Amino acid sequence: MIPALQDFTSSFPEFLQWVGVMLVAAIPFVDSYFGSVIGILAGVTPVVAIAAAIVGNIISMMIFALTAHRVRVGVLNGKTPPEESSRRRKVRAWFDKYGVAGVSLVGPVILPSQFTSAAMVSFGAPKNSVILWQIISITIWGVVVGTLATVGITLSR
Repeated sequence: MIPALQDFTSSFPEFLQWVGVMLVAAIPFVDSYFGSVIGILAGVTPVVAIAAAIVGNIISMMIFALTAHRVRVGVLNGKTPPEESSRRRKVRAWFDKYGVAGVSLVGPVILPSQFTSAAMVSFGAPKNSVILWQIISITIWGVVVGTLATVGITLSR
């Protein structure tokens, strides 16, 4: 899948490859960390690739979080929440234990930011807090993994 996404990014004219990185990073499970690596491997300048991956991931995450908030408000309107699936119970237990900051910072190891943000908002976490911590997490993960990719590529040459 990564070579296909790299080819997709490379197919854009050179001055627009950052758009390809943004689009790729908006895909759940790609996020800012793989998006930055894909952009760097496609030949986009590391700083531009990392920034574009972060922005693409943030836009996608915000769509998921805000949609989950609207759905939660519309569905609950005085009703009790429906029974949770086993996967959702695991995320909720993790959320209850570590809070919005913990789930946001460590969550990308297990689930994409789009899903964790939507899950936290659906649990009743304040959407603005979720969005803030997700932006912090997306930025950290994108910068760290993008920097490691840049160093690794530089050392391998």
